[in-house]
Amino acid sequence: MSEQRPVRAVLWDFGGVILTSPFEAFARYEREMGLPKDFIRRLNSSNPHENAWARLERGDVDIDGFAELFEAEAQALGHRLDARAVIDLLSGDVRPEMVAALQAVRGRYRTACLTNNVRSGSGPGMARSPEKAAQIAEIMRLFDEVVESSRIGVRKPEPRFYEIACERLGVRPEESVFLDDLGINLKPARAMGMRTIKVENPAQAIAELEAVLGHKLR
Repeated sequence: MSEQRPVRAVLWDFGGVILTSPFEAFARYEREMGLPKDFIRRLNSSNPHENAWARLERGDVDIDGFAELFEAEAQALGHRLDARAVIDLLSGDVRPEMVAALQAVRGRYRTACLTNNVRSGSGPGMARSPEKAAQIAEIMRLFDEVVESSRIGVRKPEPRFYEIACERLGVRPEESVFLDDLGINLKPARAMGMRTIKVENPAQAIAELEAVLGHKLR
């Protein structure tokens, strides 16, 4: 077996890694609306490459087109929801520990934000208020590159998404470590040779990143 290449780049998902997961907001909405638990996640995982959510993240449809498609998908499963209200749940809260970790690796390693996002709200973090937009803009400046699905027309977990990120950073996949909160997004990255970390919480993720890099971040 060949020797593993040193890490030259750290790649970060945004929602669920730098920000709290939108799934927490989805769960709250489901409770408020009397929807089954994990109903929105089930919608998003059905026909995952061609459903309304995938088409929105690739920029194939606008918000109006998404709303019509997404609400039809929900009705096909026997429930009603407000697609625009669901979109408003996407921008989570900043995790200061993860921002500190990003600041610690910046400069020593190449960094990129790899985000599936939509053309709604302000900027890659889809902020819904001027204050939140300014906060997220400050974080985005910490990355060498920001790769957005809604801008490049491909999305995680499509392999081309990761290839674009590596090309922009000037690194090979096997010289990279990628943090994401979804296993489906980590699988193709790992198949390409990236080291991967599934983010369950900040403390766990930072400890695993330190192990991969071979030094402390704190």
